[in-house]
Amino acid sequence: QVQLVETGGGLVQPGDSLRLSCAASGRTFSTNAMGWFRQAPGKEREFVAAILWNIGNTHYSDSVEGRFTISRDSAKNTVYLQMNSLKPEDTAVYYCTLKSFGSSGMNLLSSSSYNYWGQGTRVTVSS
Repeated sequence: QVQLVETGGGLVQPGDSLRLSCAASGRTFSTNAMGWFRQAPGKEREFVAAILWNIGNTHYSDSVEGRFTISRDSAKNTVYLQMNSLKPEDTAVYYCTLKSFGSSGMNLLSSSSYNYWGQGTRVTVSS
């Protein structure tokens, strides 16, 4: 099993920056990728960003490309999401997720490919 704990959410103003962290523990040796999804009130959960754990390749949704950066610290089993130029439409609960090599899913943009999820951290962008 793998446990994921997110930190770093909060209330910020438009244009501000925020960094989310997600620490993984447990059977992390089988990590294939980690990612972030978000869910705004009344909307479906959507893909934000993902990173392939071993080679570091990254993927972003069009809505955050150029503003958000996903990175990882392999020694700490931690993934980060640096969010710059935040907009009110970025308001959501952000979920950290992990895809192990045992997962049958191949599409990193699909939530069904991930087999472990954190509890979520709330980000509110408002003036």
